[in-house]
Amino acid sequence: MGTDVLSLRLDRELLERLRRHAAKRGMSVQDYVVQTLIRSDFDERFQSAVEETERFYGAAEGFYGTPASRRPRSPAE
Repeated sequence: MGTDVLSLRLDRELLERLRRHAAKRGMSVQDYVVQTLIRSDFDERFQSAVEETERFYGAAEGFYGTPASRRPRSPAE
């Protein structure tokens, strides 16, 4: 797998918050941001897979016992 470079322009306050979050986890800011993006991407792909499975099987009710359209969404959505 190859790599590419992504350059971001962040305001100082956001960068300081990212530094604090990364430091709490013993990570660099770069590693923290990458892991956050990976987690968010996984959450989106997982939710899509769940919705596709519900469509495939024609589930009238979602995992929470409520119609899928009324199921609580994750903060990332």
